[in-house]
Amino acid sequence: MSDPARPDGPEDEMREMLQRFLAGEGDIDPSKLAGAAGLPSDPASVARLMSQLQAAMNASGDGVNWDLARDQAVQIASRGMVPSIEDEKEALRRALGLAALWLGEATQIGELAGEPRLLSRAEWARETLPVWSQLAEPVANSIADALTRVLQENLPEGMDGMMAGAGKMMRGLGGTLFAMQLGHVVGQLSGEVVSGGDAGIPLLDGQAALLPQNVLEFGRDLGVEVEEVRLYLSVRELAHARLFRHARWLRLHLITAITEYAHGITIDTERLEQLAEGFDPTNTEELQRALSDGRLIPPKSEEQLVALGRLETMLALVEGWVDVVTEQAAQRLPAAGAIAETVRRRRASGGPAESAFATLVGLELRPRRLREAAAMWRAVQDAVGAEGRDELWAHPDVVPTAADIDDPAALVARLTGPAPEPDEFDRALEDLLNGDADGPATPNGDDEGRPQP
Repeated sequence: MSDPARPDGPEDEMREMLQRFLAGEGDIDPSKLAGAAGLPSDPASVARLMSQLQAAMNASGDGVNWDLARDQAVQIASRGMVPSIEDEKEALRRALGLAALWLGEATQIGELAGEPRLLSRAEWARETLPVWSQLAEPVANSIADALTRVLQENLPEGMDGMMAGAGKMMRGLGGTLFAMQLGHVVGQLSGEVVSGGDAGIPLLDGQAALLPQNVLEFGRDLGVEVEEVRLYLSVRELAHARLFRHARWLRLHLITAITEYAHGITIDTERLEQLAEGFDPTNTEELQRALSDGRLIPPKSEEQLVALGRLETMLALVEGWVDVVTEQAAQRLPAAGAIAETVRRRRASGGPAESAFATLVGLELRPRRLREAAAMWRAVQDAVGAEGRDELWAHPDVVPTAADIDDPAALVARLTGPAPEPDEFDRALEDLLNGDADGPATPNGDDEGRPQP
């Protein structure tokens, strides 16, 4: 009769070994594990991490627990959150109302269907996590696959059977750790962003939003009247939200481009194997460096570089358009130029949390050609006016390209020059639309070609 206290097979042996580790009976200090993963190493956070990993071992699924990522994001966001007083919210509502009027003078793109929202950091984290998860999921799956594969290949002889049924368990553990890392990054981001569109992508579908606490902190060190900061950021957020509502194809186009790029990301299994072979359980600094500097994600392939170029161009076009429209709408503000420059520098450099997301997912959401794209939009606006400028968002086929950013004069020449001469296909189509598809009447015959009497 078997001893119920002893494991019955290789999978149970693996489970028992992991349970001992998660119970703090192994050689690895749990706080060092948390620090190596980029998570807080205070006792409460470490206890939460170990509890979640224990729960993952017994879970039925083997994917990433996105609910855990959301809960982690909200918890981190709530730590530094200060409730906004009603006076501050009312001041922002007035700023948004005035910003909408000014924006109506700078673009004919219509107003939003719903009222702009004022969000706390925790609300922003909760409501944007689904998009962050969508962007991160391909990388999470790659990490889980690579981890399982490396463990299988590096087990000592005689222990091969241990991994036969444990792959699902390992994927669950890896997915839980990744979820907590992503939640931590999004929670930190909630303290950096000032609005719904501040990250460059439409995280709140069809909505404009400001974070009152972060708007106040943004303007605190600028030496600018807070009313001007509120107005400028309101104009910018409304312009961003209106663009994505007007060009309804744009949000899906942008997010699809990001996820397709992320699907091409792989994990450097050779580097992971080196870490596994030389891993010292009492010293996790090497693992921390590998996770924090992106060494596990290999250099981009040629295909990825092409995809990344297209993505960066689209991000720059969006941000450049928003810059130009905001500049025109906010020209009444004496400090508009100073605030705009601060925003541009902030978007170009990114904050600590944005850098952490870039490392975790292998993708930076920065408009590297923002200034050049803005210069192109100004040239188009000067040549064909605001209406002609905005018509270029009507369809993906007419949106400017990287070549247009390089040579705005050529784009302006195309927009202002005479229409090209119709080719044979165009003439045939015109005849069809005019009812002349059958061509000229047959000489000496009726409509069906029969001889006339």
